This record gives sequence, C-alpha cells and structure tokens, in this order.
Amino acid sequence: MKLNILNKTKIYLLVALLGVGITSCDKALDINTDPNNGSLEQGTPELVFPAAVASTAGSIGTEYAILGGIWSQYWTQSPVAAQYRTIDAYEINSSDFNNSFAEAFAGGLNDYNFVINKAKELNKPKFVLMGTVMKAYTYQMLLDIYDQLPYSEAFQGANNLQPKYEDGYTVYKGLLAEIDAALSGDITQGGVAVGDLVFGDRTRGWESNMDSWVAFANTLKLKFYLRMAYVQPAEAEAGIKALYSSGAKFLTIDASMKGFENAENKSNPLYEFNFRKLNINTNLRASKTFISWLQANGDPRIDFYFSKVGSNPFLGNNQGDYANPDPALANVSVAKIAANADAKFISSAESYFLQAEARERYFGGNGGKDAYESGVTAAFRDAGFESAAATLLAGNYKYKMGGTFEEKLEQIIVQKWASLPGNQALEGFIEKNRTGYPKTSIVYSTDLNYIPGQFVVSKTSKIGNALPKRIVLPDSERKTNTNTPPIVPITNKIWWDKK
Repeated sequence: MKLNILNKTKIYLLVALLGVGITSCDKALDINTDPNNGSLEQGTPELVFPAAVASTAGSIGTEYAILGGIWSQYWTQSPVAAQYRTIDAYEINSSDFNNSFAEAFAGGLNDYNFVINKAKELNKPKFVLMGTVMKAYTYQMLLDIYDQLPYSEAFQGANNLQPKYEDGYTVYKGLLAEIDAALSGDITQGGVAVGDLVFGDRTRGWESNMDSWVAFANTLKLKFYLRMAYVQPAEAEAGIKALYSSGAKFLTIDASMKGFENAENKSNPLYEFNFRKLNINTNLRASKTFISWLQANGDPRIDFYFSKVGSNPFLGNNQGDYANPDPALANVSVAKIAANADAKFISSAESYFLQAEARERYFGGNGGKDAYESGVTAAFRDAGFESAAATLLAGNYKYKMGGTFEEKLEQIIVQKWASLPGNQALEGFIEKNRTGYPKTSIVYSTDLNYIPGQFVVSKTSKIGNALPKRIVLPDSERKTNTNTPPIVPITNKIWWDKK
C-alpha cells in the first residue's frame, strides 16, 4: 500500500516547534509508504517521537474530533454551509476518514512502534515509556470507534503486508502489558529525553518530565479498565484496585501537545483544519443539545465554547436540522476553538472524572466527591472561569452524596462530557456509548417536554431512529488487506458496549 501521509501537519509542527529543517524531516520521516513499515534506519527517537505525536494530534484531534463533536452533540452542521452534512446525518461509509486513519495508524502508530524498538536498542527507557503510552492512547481511540485493528502482526513491513485483525479486548490486553513493561524500566537511565511536545520544557529543547509520563501511563490504565467495566467486570475491578493499592499517581495536569500559535500552519490542528483552511469557517454551529444545557445551568463556559453571531444572543440549532430554510438560523452560535490552544489527549479534568468513577464503582464512594469536584474545577479553569466553579458546585452541579451509584455516575459523565469539546470531542461520543450518559431524549429537541442536554436522533438521520456506535473501516485498508473484517452497520456496538 502506498500512503503519502508525510503531510503538512507533521512538517509544520516540527519546523515551528523544534526548528527541524524540512530536508531532515523528509529524510527521516518518510517511512509511511506502508502501514506496517517499521524500518527507519536514519531516524532517532528524539526526531520521530514528536512527529508521531503530531500525527496523533493531527488525526484523533482533528477530523475524528469533528466526528466526535457532532456525534456528541456539541456541534451541528450550519444550515448555511455543507461541509459536515454526511456526519450529522450518520451517513458514514468506507470512503470516509481514509486520510485520518492513515495518519493515525500508518503515521502515528507506526512511528511509535519505531521509537519503542529503537529506544530499546539504544537503551533509552524514557522513550520506551513515552512511545508506549502514546501508542496505547492512539490505539485505544481508534479501537473504540473501529472495534478491531491489526496489532500483533502490524508494523512488520514487507515481512507481512496482510496483518490479521484482532478484537478490541485482545488488543487492550496487549497494550496494558506493554504499558506495564515500559513502567518497569529504569527511567532514570538513558540520558535526557528531548523532543517531548507533551510534557517537555520548551526552554530546554522540550526536555521531558518523566513523573508526568508515569502519571499519564497510570491514568491511561485506569481509562482502559473502566472501558472494560461492563464486559470484564472482575478484571476491571482487580486492575483498578491494583493501581490504587500500588499508590499510583494520576494526571493532575493536561497531557496535550503544546506550542501552537495563531499563525498559518502553526495553529492548533483542529483550528487549522476547520477554521483557517476551509472557504467558510462557520460550519460547526452550536447544537441545541449542548448549548441549552449550558444555558439551563447558567454555565459561563458558553462564552468559551461558542461565539455569538453579531449582536444576536447565544443560539443553538436542533441536531441535524441543517436543511431548515429559516433565515434566523444563520444566527446560530459558532463553535469556538482557539488557534493557540493545546491539543489535549487526556486533560486533568478527564483524569479526575475517571478517578471519581473508579472511587464510586470500587471503593464505596470514598473520595468520589473530591475527585468529581476537582474535575469540575479543572474544567472551569481550562475555560477561564475557575471562580465560577465553586458557585455551581454549591448549586446546579452539587454532588449527590446521598444518590444512587447511577445518579452519581450520570453526574460524573455529564460533567466529563461538558469538559471535552475541542480536540477531545471524540471521547465524549465514546463515553456516551459506554455509559449511556448523557441520556437519550424520548422527544426531539423542538418538543416542549425536551430536557436540555439529552441526546436526540439527528433530524436527517440515515440510520432510522438510532444513534451511531462506530464507524466503518476505510477503503485504504479494505483494498489492500484481505484480512479486513466485513463492513457492519454503524449501529453495531463496540466490544465493551454492554450496559
């Protein structure tokens, strides 16, 4: 398979952030002629790792984030534009997301695999851990929308151009084992790790902070096990209790790609993709589902997530109602993403919400309230409204200490959902499928009985009265790998979706 995915995302981020010349980038990173190619004779972990991080940010945090943002009902397609109508109508097929899949799999995952192997060869355990964590994160996000992927036979180059596909649970188990192996390495050895765009110090060549990588690894393990809670309950409980009994530290800061600025080809990739590069930058408009929830709760983050059109008030459109000819819908509020925003992988808010759920599931609620409140506060801090968090935590967002487990879980997941618009939007869609929260409305959002924040089926749904659960593996795989699974309806559940 010939895939030209050494694209501008990799090049401009490396040039802008690291000062690496394009010639050296082309020479060192042009390894993606095949999705399973693991050879890179002239590459080093220091150069290839940031390129891989850029691939993850430029795929999971861009086109997949737009899919997630629309299917999480933060956004809906503008009635006066047409860029994302097929997504809003759930009209997804194998011709979609070919480039993003290639960037994430043949780009990011292939490069992480190289970084890990090369770092082992050169005795650089820091890069083994960094590469393993980002590999696991990228794999998980893809698995949670595709369900099956090549894993044990992937990245073997010409030795195996037809890798077998493996089910999500098998790959999860393999990735958890890889994380544990990487954590067992002596990360005090192997010299300084530079080129770390996630936790690195920009003033010191992006020198890495390994304590943060250990916390990222632990947080990712927690996320893996919670994904398994309804399908492998005993294993999930044992894994999470082992994390806590070992004294594992979790993220208290964002795991994100940093260093963006408001300049062409140097911006946050979602901003660059959706706002700067399109002929019209108002495709993504506020979904009534999300904006009505913010308004109902007096949540000031509405100013962070959306821009008003002219002097009009904040306004949302009903999900998928892009064919409505009402001229007033030109005034629906526009999605807001800052050009210099970090591209988040797991935020501190998400980390706290994961911990809150774990505390409620497995520790009788001990510590659940504190973790929940820390998550809400972190989410408000990220939006620039930290002082408002305490007021809402004493009011509309007050934790239901006397509530049932499901009532508390709903609170946790709804607040997580509200923290994820932007580069993390795909996670909101995945968590809705896992937990069922936010709830799905029994009426459309035009009905007087509609409850703000509840999901509705798109007005233009091509799959009937249903919500999507996955997407279709792309033609780039189907045409070159005979082991690619048959196409299944996007209403088919992912392996962990058993609630």
